[in-house]
Amino acid sequence: MILQQLINGIMLGSVYALIALGYTMVYGVMKFINFAHGDVYMWGAFFAMFLAHFLGGQFLPVLILTMILTGILGVLVERVAYKPLRRAPRLVVTTSALGMSIVLSNLARLLIGSATYPMPKVLAVHDFKLGPSAVINNIQILVLVTAVVLMVLLNWFVNRSRYGKAIRAASEDQETAGLMGVNMDNVVSVTFFVGSSLGGAAGLLVGMYYDAVYSTMGYAAGLKAFTAAILGGIGSIPGAMFGGLLLGIVENFAGAFLSNYRDGIAFLVMILVLLFRPGGLFNAKIYQKRV
Repeated sequence: MILQQLINGIMLGSVYALIALGYTMVYGVMKFINFAHGDVYMWGAFFAMFLAHFLGGQFLPVLILTMILTGILGVLVERVAYKPLRRAPRLVVTTSALGMSIVLSNLARLLIGSATYPMPKVLAVHDFKLGPSAVINNIQILVLVTAVVLMVLLNWFVNRSRYGKAIRAASEDQETAGLMGVNMDNVVSVTFFVGSSLGGAAGLLVGMYYDAVYSTMGYAAGLKAFTAAILGGIGSIPGAMFGGLLLGIVENFAGAFLSNYRDGIAFLVMILVLLFRPGGLFNAKIYQKRV
């Protein structure tokens, strides 16, 4: 029983981690929360569903194209809702983010509908026994392996690539990075593209695992991933990864033993972290010193 819940929790947590990375990357550079990110993840699930229909359920091409399309959507969201407000007060930007979230959600209902749609099959489900009481299937393995590979690639991108170094420089000090020749428009666009593409990958994985895609799926997942980002430390990439995994495990055990309080316990964790460790478990520097 415990091993089974741990397996399910790690699988769920890996998806939360992918979505949380989008929140934490944008916050690291722009210092605001992209509340439309959950709806970008929802659109990623729809992109994946349509692509799977056209491509016959081939996983890797669907994954790559979904990430590209969702990344482009994230860049468009930034250009429309955030770029004109870069020098505006944070409250104005937050209001714009909430407005964009509502627009994306209602646009999905208008263009696609409010029904729940099945995801085309990528693999036939096969179960594997792990001991007398635990079972894992090949879909769960694929979800976990894909999430881990994407997180490893992100870690390489941020620490080794040219744009990754520019993103880290901008997260430390945008003004100084700009004086050193870093093009902030490009950095912001790349940040939104990468964060949104990871959200799109999560949309594909969730739709594939639960065999369900619907226009409101971004709301709860977005809140949970935001909680995971806060838990690990908003602005910290390792923190988002760890926070997502931890939240998935906690939520899954809560669902097994206290099913009626599953969502409440997840948010209780966030409240406790904010009360006793506002910087998150990785102690992210969320309070910026004003000079």
